[in-house]
Amino acid sequence: MGKLRGFMEYDRIKEPVIAPNERIHNYKEFTLAPKNEELVEQGGRCMDCGVPFCHSGCPLGNLIPDFNDAVHKNEWEKALTILHSTNNFPEFTGRLCPAPCEEACVLGIINPPVSIELIEKYIVERGFMEGWIKPQPPARRTDKTVAVIGSGPAGLAAAQQLNRAGHTVTVFERDNKIGGLLRYGIPDFKMEKNIIDRRVEILKAEGILFECNVEVGKTISAQEIENDFDAVVLCTGASIKRELPIPGADLKGVVQAMDFLPHNNKAVDGQLQREDRFLAKDKNVIVIGGGDTGSDCIGTSNRQGAKSVTNFEIMPKPADGRTEDNPWPYWPFKLKTSSSHEEGSHREWSILTKEFVGDGKGNLKGLITVEVEWKKIPGERPQLIEVKGSEKEWPCELVLLALGFTGPEKSLPEQFGLTFDPSGNVKGEQDYQTHKPHVFAAGDARRGQSLIVWAISEGREAAYQIDRFLMGSSELPQKNTAGDLMAV
Repeated sequence: MGKLRGFMEYDRIKEPVIAPNERIHNYKEFTLAPKNEELVEQGGRCMDCGVPFCHSGCPLGNLIPDFNDAVHKNEWEKALTILHSTNNFPEFTGRLCPAPCEEACVLGIINPPVSIELIEKYIVERGFMEGWIKPQPPARRTDKTVAVIGSGPAGLAAAQQLNRAGHTVTVFERDNKIGGLLRYGIPDFKMEKNIIDRRVEILKAEGILFECNVEVGKTISAQEIENDFDAVVLCTGASIKRELPIPGADLKGVVQAMDFLPHNNKAVDGQLQREDRFLAKDKNVIVIGGGDTGSDCIGTSNRQGAKSVTNFEIMPKPADGRTEDNPWPYWPFKLKTSSSHEEGSHREWSILTKEFVGDGKGNLKGLITVEVEWKKIPGERPQLIEVKGSEKEWPCELVLLALGFTGPEKSLPEQFGLTFDPSGNVKGEQDYQTHKPHVFAAGDARRGQSLIVWAISEGREAAYQIDRFLMGSSELPQKNTAGDLMAV
């Protein structure tokens, strides 16, 4: 694949970006397109490695060496066809996926891995630019109807696949626009919302029906949905926010990240005015949580004009590279510095927040922390130990809790009469079917909080199982099961 010895001739490139001090003044995407010849060279870095572990690293089972080879040969439309054969929305994953495929790249053992995500993004962008991406309605329709509840990446992938099988698909979304967390959870500087809109227009032209401002279970009952559709798939996500139940948690200024980020996205979209409780301007901001959501809060706070931004993480600072107990090709638990971190933030590791401090009028004015150590005990989970005498008070007027999610909201699954697994997720078997044969679950609602690439994979796989349930068999594609090897 690629160019013989290309990985020895060409260095890995990073996507060019606008400087941090310039880009923080707006919410636009700040990446710049590489030159065509640079992308062709990057495709040429793909090795003829024999066993492409990148397949195993990708939950979608993307045919990565194949589209890399096509790009190296300047066969962009062919590359797009290969990419779309396994991934409905590479414009989303090309921007938002943490790229487990790259961490599993064989070249990554000795050199920087192939720039797989970069190549993926510009394959699909080339496709839109050239007009190659067009609506593909099914040649025939069945008499079957399917309700997809939730319009995030899992719901949209399931809807497109089921529509391709000829079923009449209706997507129900409780918000006023399609996209789920893609729309209201991901900041515009990571993905502008016209990227969603152009794909939704394709889906509409293919015959998928969309119903916004409809909350199943409230606007319309679960029973009505069951009566009106031959099959139902719940793609409602995992939206129960993890709390931090410590003294002062009810103070004004302690805000959940997934209240802060959607509010800002709607403000950027011109849907509402900014509220002070969701505004970081001129405030000392502390973001508790070191994941992608925490990073998004940092970038957003800086764009809002925060006085300072500090990021707390309870875990120790990771190593810069792989450790002996974290070998290739598994997902590496190493230090990650995001673009938002580069824009301005101070990071603290092994730190635990003990109490939020108020000003006597119900407003947050600071918080108290303690340093922690993690004691490893063979055969047991590491124990958290507080370091005596390490208490410290930090001034802050806004705390953003980016602590993840504990599972899906329970009311809707309960209305359908569904059950939950021990983790609190909707219980769906390997065929995505709940104990009610015509009701399925996919995405974060079924597997818990996860990656966008897993959501698309779940939607595709659920669509295959639903089609087989409705028709007795299915011609929809299934993922290569090797994609489960390096689950992240």
